[in-house]
Amino acid sequence: MNETERGTTAQAGMTTGRQRRLSTPIPFIDLAAQHRGLERPIREAFARMLEGADFILGEEVEAFEREFASFLGVRHAVGVASGLDAITLALWGLQIGKGDEVIVPANSFISTALAVSAAGAKPVLVDVDPVRYTIDPQLAAKAVTRKTKAIVPVHLYGQGADMAPLKELASTKGIALVEDACQAHGAIIDGSKCGAISDAGCFSFFPSKNLGALGDGGMVVTDRDDVAERVRLLRNYGQGSKYLHVVKGINSRLDAVQAAVLRVKLRHLSKWNEARRRHAAHYDQTLRDLPVVPPGEAPGSTHCYHLYVIRAPRRDELKAHLEGTGISCGIHYPIPIHLQEAYADLKLAAGSFPVTERLAGEILSLPIFPEMADSDVDTVCAGIAAFYGQPAVPASA
Repeated sequence: MNETERGTTAQAGMTTGRQRRLSTPIPFIDLAAQHRGLERPIREAFARMLEGADFILGEEVEAFEREFASFLGVRHAVGVASGLDAITLALWGLQIGKGDEVIVPANSFISTALAVSAAGAKPVLVDVDPVRYTIDPQLAAKAVTRKTKAIVPVHLYGQGADMAPLKELASTKGIALVEDACQAHGAIIDGSKCGAISDAGCFSFFPSKNLGALGDGGMVVTDRDDVAERVRLLRNYGQGSKYLHVVKGINSRLDAVQAAVLRVKLRHLSKWNEARRRHAAHYDQTLRDLPVVPPGEAPGSTHCYHLYVIRAPRRDELKAHLEGTGISCGIHYPIPIHLQEAYADLKLAAGSFPVTERLAGEILSLPIFPEMADSDVDTVCAGIAAFYGQPAVPASA
């Protein structure tokens, strides 16, 4: 069954108002569909790796680093083991560590804060803009102290953070700016790709990302020679040449097999992002008269829709309703960082970040991936409309 047929069958399995389970469920993401379309080049990449037996760093990693740097328009890209390691190593590459403070948004996956902690610094959380859901530059400015050494804005869900005032703030205060672009492969702000706007940009290649590996992987990108050189040392035991260790490093190397697969996928990333944007526009139009708030797109930016996140009344009930019919959904993220037990030491009680906490109770991530059918979007929207007791309006209406 092709994707269009799957979506049509799914829609036919729904009734208006009172729903029954879809004959073919709609997944949150379908990586199997993506890989079916790339089976031949991926198998060729595996064969090449087996023949060459060059599994640690080597030509495939170096080639992917060059190609990813070219895609972003930066001078350097350094492959590492994960997105969390990318942020940690970027901070170390900027000489940030014990005794330093790093400002991060409260509304993010916990890895942003964990990377700061792993680097030895203290994460200083601030609330987010209620429209973009990314770090509020004015609140970031108020959080700067003499101990502040960096700000880590997160390009959340594929939406670029408000970088212009953050760049000005960092320049004025003499502090570093490190982009967490782990959800923003190919997103654009004012003509520049996310990750290429600051002292260093950090990416994750977790399988569900817009550019995903077949396991973990990450990348630090930068135009700064000093940062690139230090990150290359740090990711490989601090080793300048074999058995000559210049600094105390770690083992955080991008796997060569993953690099080979990522090279195959990178050639399709722009096309996949455009498909995500088409699906997002379809959602926007079809949901326009329903009592939910679609994500929107900030002026001057190109959202890459890693996630399509709405704000919804009675969110938990809506999620249960959709999943009961076979439509997979997610919540990114249900418990803010400051309310996690891991960060109880920050002593930040409920109410500390009202925008973040309100979002945590309202946001719902709907299925979005390049291979989904238009009819799948209609089916999801029909399910939302049925929950609220309203008719769904097709995007073409």
